[in-house]
Amino acid sequence: MMSKNMLFTKWRRWSIYLLMMAIVLGISSCQQLIKSSSVQTNNQLVYAILSDPKTFNPALSSSSPNIFGYVGEGLITENGKGEIQPALAESWTISPDAKSVVFTLKPNLKWSDGQPLTIDDVAFTFNEVYFNEEIPTDTRDILKIGKDRKLPTVKNIDSNRIQFTTPEPFAPFLRTLGISILPAHKLRSTVIQKDEKGKPLFLSTWGLNTKPADLVSNGMYMLDTYTPGERLVFKKNPYYWRKGADGKSQPYIDRIVWQIVESTDTRLVQFRSGGLDSYAITSDFFSLLKKEEQKGGYKVYGGEPQSGTTFMSFNLNQGERDGKPLVDPIKSRWFNNVKFRQAIAYGINRQRMINNIYYGLGSPQDSPISFASPYYLSRKQGLKGYDYNPQKAKEIVTSAGFKYNKENKLVDDRENPVRFTLLTNAENKIRVALGTQIKQDLDAIGIDVDFTPVAFSLLIDRIDSSLQWDSFIIGFGGGLEPNDAANLWLVDGGSHLFNLKPKTGKLAITNHQVASWEQKINDLYIQAAQELKEEKRREIYIETQKITQDNLPFIHLVNASSFSAIRNRIKGIDYSPTNGEFWNLHELTISAE
Repeated sequence: MMSKNMLFTKWRRWSIYLLMMAIVLGISSCQQLIKSSSVQTNNQLVYAILSDPKTFNPALSSSSPNIFGYVGEGLITENGKGEIQPALAESWTISPDAKSVVFTLKPNLKWSDGQPLTIDDVAFTFNEVYFNEEIPTDTRDILKIGKDRKLPTVKNIDSNRIQFTTPEPFAPFLRTLGISILPAHKLRSTVIQKDEKGKPLFLSTWGLNTKPADLVSNGMYMLDTYTPGERLVFKKNPYYWRKGADGKSQPYIDRIVWQIVESTDTRLVQFRSGGLDSYAITSDFFSLLKKEEQKGGYKVYGGEPQSGTTFMSFNLNQGERDGKPLVDPIKSRWFNNVKFRQAIAYGINRQRMINNIYYGLGSPQDSPISFASPYYLSRKQGLKGYDYNPQKAKEIVTSAGFKYNKENKLVDDRENPVRFTLLTNAENKIRVALGTQIKQDLDAIGIDVDFTPVAFSLLIDRIDSSLQWDSFIIGFGGGLEPNDAANLWLVDGGSHLFNLKPKTGKLAITNHQVASWEQKINDLYIQAAQELKEEKRREIYIETQKITQDNLPFIHLVNASSFSAIRNRIKGIDYSPTNGEFWNLHELTISAE
């Protein structure tokens, strides 16, 4: 009979063998992908994305990854420092009362099909699409102004000028106009025509089944091919407007290849084998990749805190659909008790996360506003933190009417054992590790967590469509302007995840309730957008951060350090912690190897 040591040794050998086979297969698969996507050119940039995009229609997109940074452009853009620069607009003039902006369009702009891009396209984009209540677009949330949530008016002045007028001063307005301009000649008919249900055909236009040749771009690139579950390939837009200092047309890179690779481990294998030109480094692989930097022919950029957030959230929605509560009423009583949420926050060991999951490359996260934003509030500046304190967690939760039974398990005042489900997307290793630790941490204070990683598409459907979930771990990107997240904090916002109203076309819910603190954050975001004095705006956003930390609609976890590894053959990288490694893609070149 084999001893336990012999069995372990045999198991270990098989494990190593299987791991090596996986790596070999991963490299082979990667090389095949590159080979099949290369069409007699080495002038291409190849990197991986987590999943397929959800749509090719920019107005209907609310998630990442999406193609619109490549194929779409707005009136303005931002550089790596977050400074506003002209894009399709050549210039603009702001009225003395700050309620009107007149844009002058660049001359001779064209769509990728050669048709002229005109002021009519700009007016169509806003008046007929983004302002159209028949079209459920999250973009409308960030364009609504004031307590009355009025939209600006948009009208043509002449053949190359257009005027945007707001009902009151709106501080972030100029920055919001980087949203993609749409082609009236291709899409206007789909807005006007209705399907058999009376909805605009636009809602089913430019879906993932659309042939790339039928998509029209005004950005640097056009979608060339799309193979679901495998890759997207972009080619240069021959009519793109940018030119370099040398007078040559930009961008300089002919093709972009996105490989769809769900596994972070597989992505690492592909990068190390030379199949990918960039890799967003997770903390567990930082030391390995930094050590191989010179030998691997790449450079590791970054080190600054990530601009986004990672958090745990409970479903605070007390509404009903068809007479049935979206959330189990027993659990809803717990989730909507602020002391319960605070106890959970104190029961999570963030420093252990930083040490074990992020390998020391991170710090506790407290604020929903990006670390790089001038409106960010730190603990040193007065923001409340929730350092790990299981004893305090127990004291807070028992003061809220909960108690511990003979088995030292937490029960509520009606003897119901405290147990809930925690979801995250299974493809993200870091989030799975966070969920595993949260389950362990909360078990230590007598709370049972059913941690359930699921496919990203299923997670989004639960959060965004069915609205039936207990808790989740997810993340958001971040930028310099807090109003960009207005649809997250406004009570009617399309991304108000912790207490979401159904979107247009979805089944209605009844008995939807809004907490007083929730409404207060809503009002402050509106007020901040109305305020033109920067110091006053900062004071308002400081107040919003304090309210969120007191009431914890999101229990923020760790602010990880941001690193990217990029091949040395990619020239011109100007890494930005807020806008990423490829914000100046139009200027990048690829050297011959």
